[in-house]
Amino acid sequence: MAADNKKAIKRFRLVILLISFLGVCILGKALDTMLFRADYWRQVSQRFVSDSISVEAMRGNILSADGKVMVASLPKYRLFMDYIIIDKDSLAREKAQRWRDSMILCKADSIAEGLHQIFPDRSKKWFHDRFLEGMRRKSHSWNLYPDRLASYIEYRQVKELPLLCESKLRSGFNPEKINQRIKPFGSLASRTLGGVSKDSVKGTSGLEWCYDTILCGTPGIKHRTKIRNSQVNFYDRDPVDGHDLVTTIDATMQDIAEKAIVNKLKEVNGDKGVVILMEVATGDIKAMVSMTRCRNEITGESQYLEVQNDAINALWEPGSTFKTGSIMVALEDGKITPNTTVDCNGGIYMMHGRPMKDHNWHRGGYGTLTVSEVLEQSSNIGVSRIIDNLYHDNPGKYVQGLYNIGVGIPLGMPMGTNPRVRMPNTDKNTGNWSKTALAWMSIGYETQIPPISTVTFYNAIANNGRMVRPRFVKAEMENGRVVREFPVEVIKEKICSPHTLRDIQMILERVVSKGLGKKAGNKRFKVSGKTGTAQVAENGSYASHAYMVSFCGYFPSDAPKYSCIVCIHKRGLPASGGGQCGPVFSEISQMVMNQGVYRDPREAADSTSIFTPTLCRDTVSIKNGIVPDLSGMGARDAVNALRKAGMNARLRGTGAVYEQSLPAGTRVSKGKTITINLK
Repeated sequence: MAADNKKAIKRFRLVILLISFLGVCILGKALDTMLFRADYWRQVSQRFVSDSISVEAMRGNILSADGKVMVASLPKYRLFMDYIIIDKDSLAREKAQRWRDSMILCKADSIAEGLHQIFPDRSKKWFHDRFLEGMRRKSHSWNLYPDRLASYIEYRQVKELPLLCESKLRSGFNPEKINQRIKPFGSLASRTLGGVSKDSVKGTSGLEWCYDTILCGTPGIKHRTKIRNSQVNFYDRDPVDGHDLVTTIDATMQDIAEKAIVNKLKEVNGDKGVVILMEVATGDIKAMVSMTRCRNEITGESQYLEVQNDAINALWEPGSTFKTGSIMVALEDGKITPNTTVDCNGGIYMMHGRPMKDHNWHRGGYGTLTVSEVLEQSSNIGVSRIIDNLYHDNPGKYVQGLYNIGVGIPLGMPMGTNPRVRMPNTDKNTGNWSKTALAWMSIGYETQIPPISTVTFYNAIANNGRMVRPRFVKAEMENGRVVREFPVEVIKEKICSPHTLRDIQMILERVVSKGLGKKAGNKRFKVSGKTGTAQVAENGSYASHAYMVSFCGYFPSDAPKYSCIVCIHKRGLPASGGGQCGPVFSEISQMVMNQGVYRDPREAADSTSIFTPTLCRDTVSIKNGIVPDLSGMGARDAVNALRKAGMNARLRGTGAVYEQSLPAGTRVSKGKTITINLK
């Protein structure tokens, strides 16, 4: 028994010794790590081990109504170089560092030559000096070309240079990929499409902001570590790319509208110009332009740019285009007919002690006019006398009548500003209403309405009284498949009775065929609409030298397809909605109805034009894996041709294809990206 106890004690002591030895080893290793190798492991932890790294999702594309890519995310690269080797084995680290340093010195000249060929704006010497400067500074992240981000094609060319073609761990070449938003059509519809933050992650304006949750996708999460000298990513959650949006914008119509308004602004020396083109049945916004005159700081010359979206945000007094609503209220209440007459006197009428003038007052005025003629000639006196005589004692009934027909009501759009047509408060102490307020409201003052609200109202007249909400997006897509449609939304099924609608449609057609809107007309089809001219308030009073002129209407009158508003802010006389906005309306309506038939295809060479002649696809040979001949094609046709051949496209410029990165007939692997230069 005693012998057994002695053996047990010996085994116990042996176990204790082993455990103690193991503990000493672990403690020694820990002390070595903390004291002698602390710097190394700190570097490793900082550079090779990270938890919860956000992985950016690819932001969805924004497409035109016919599938053209108007906004897209493309990969760009920062060309970083790491000059310092990290390895816990000091001998291996020194050996690898000597090899990398010797290769950098040996290949610096050829690398600099290659970078100069890829980025010719910098000299070979500049690249040579910068390449070696990073080595001198012992930098872990030295940008070889800090001037701008490199494209994917440029990155692939850099990756083929000596040394840089080696693996990341051997060469130290460690580019950073960044998804960047691009607009293949340049500034076309830029304010409508909107913008994103500097990192291209969040939408900040326009459709990018309104539909940010659809476009942005869901970021992933990864952690990164180094295993056996290799950097390994472990994905805890994969990123989910954003969905694409199919807008209602027609790129060709947008281009037509932009050119028409800019040309007129230059002609009349205007400050601002707005055009909105809407499809009658659906409310689809086919084109929306908001131009502002800006001074080029380099040349000192004026140019017109989309600085802010006045089409949906500007609260302007609409002027005479508002008169249509005033007359409709009285027609709907049964108080007048198109043949009711009103005495417009000699062009000047004292309205509660304040002179109301017609534009021809100095020629003796209009005399007696019918209600139809009042709108045809846009008589201020005619409209104000009718409305003031009928509603002066009950102005709230008039304003409620405006609301009933859809004037001044919120449109419920995802972006934009609501109109301001105030309900009267006639209380002596707290009121907001003067004796002259109703008369001047009736002709388009005392109210603030964005152009989108005005064209929506006229669109309802064209749409047989059915008011539809302006629509900017038709569908949401995932990998080319529609996952959600945005239906046509009706604000008011009927804005007025059928007889009121027939009367106002007849009058608006006469405004163009017989009245002040003649210049908005067209020889090939009938046009209906109303002119507008208003003085602009500045510093609390109306400036005699500042005007907002406009024309709003629809075409063709017999079977309306599109409604449109044209607004111009200008200084000085002449100021005429019919004379200055009418021709712009006429040009746009003709071009839209003819879909560019009268357009000179040579305009495609203009850097801001997107018009390209249509190329019959049957004339192009498409074979899988064989690069097709894209010369002369428009952007969309070229992209489709490459997709059919199993390739991807990268667009540069606008217009028609004049150069492609690989010649026609070249055999390439599936998924190859071809760069297309447009001009």
